[in-house]
Amino acid sequence: MDDSQILSTFVERARRRPPAPAAPALVFDACQVGVVLRAVLYVEVVVAVAVMYAADSAADWLTRVSLLTAGVLPATLLWLIVGCALKRPLARLSEVGQMTAGVALGGLAGLYACAMLALLRVTGSPPWLASTCTGALLAAGLVAALVWRVRGRTPAATTARLAELQSRIRPHFLFNTLNSAIALVRAEPAKAELILEDLADLFRHALTDQEGSSTVGQEIELARRYLEIEQVRFGRRLRIEWALDDRVNDARLPPLILQPLVENAVKHGVEPSPHGAQLRVSTQLRGPIALIKVTNTVPAGQGAAGHGIALANVRSRLKLLHDLHGGFRTALVDGVYQARIEVPMPEKATRA
Repeated sequence: MDDSQILSTFVERARRRPPAPAAPALVFDACQVGVVLRAVLYVEVVVAVAVMYAADSAADWLTRVSLLTAGVLPATLLWLIVGCALKRPLARLSEVGQMTAGVALGGLAGLYACAMLALLRVTGSPPWLASTCTGALLAAGLVAALVWRVRGRTPAATTARLAELQSRIRPHFLFNTLNSAIALVRAEPAKAELILEDLADLFRHALTDQEGSSTVGQEIELARRYLEIEQVRFGRRLRIEWALDDRVNDARLPPLILQPLVENAVKHGVEPSPHGAQLRVSTQLRGPIALIKVTNTVPAGQGAAGHGIALANVRSRLKLLHDLHGGFRTALVDGVYQARIEVPMPEKATRA
């Protein structure tokens, strides 16, 4: 199956809006005394260093810093006061929305500082644009520090969230697999013993405690066992192709991360079509990145509509394990649907 067109046109298309995520944590919290002191110190240090480029002597440097502080300090305090006053409305925004609001307020604070300096006649022609950009840049640094502060204080919450998402996948996976076995027992009793043996091995692997993460090799083996059961169920309707690169087998993945993807491929590709579907699982090493792709054809270019819960779960679990270093995208192009996972390779494997 040729998926080059899919790789070049990855545009996320949600079939249905997934359930609303939990309320995001407040990362733009400027109401604490420690945050205020650090923010003021940070801005003053940046100003003091910047003035060194223009000062002719120590006395000149001290004079310039004092004059600039008359405009910068009130603007910084105003940024903190407004951020604190808007604490509740900001908490309703996503993390990206909170950071954007913080940077925007920083730009306005820069304008305020420029206006203060213009009133004091510190500069001839007020640098409005430069002041706005400087305020936004300083605010971006402060907001980033606040975000890191919140994340550093909640490692246990992150671990609990990952366990919660994982616990949603496991019962769903076991239920679907057991249903497949039941269907096979009814249709072809002679194959029941073999299928139940495979199912027992599959369950044993799925229930193994993998301490929060698995590997690409383990997830591929689990997907292979599951598809072997579905192969007996659907026969020629399920056409499976494997294109695996052993070099990516040590890359880390959340446990059972491929399972909802291959289940969706069977559910939306094979089940609705009397002619079945072609399913392709491939892995590839691309520089320091491991690519894992699950591709399937869908009937008449469309599959049965889903709720998108499984895909949202996959995306959330990847983000918790790899943060910005991991990626998950999906695309439906010309009757071919593909889910693509990108994760970093371990440092040892990269060096080798």
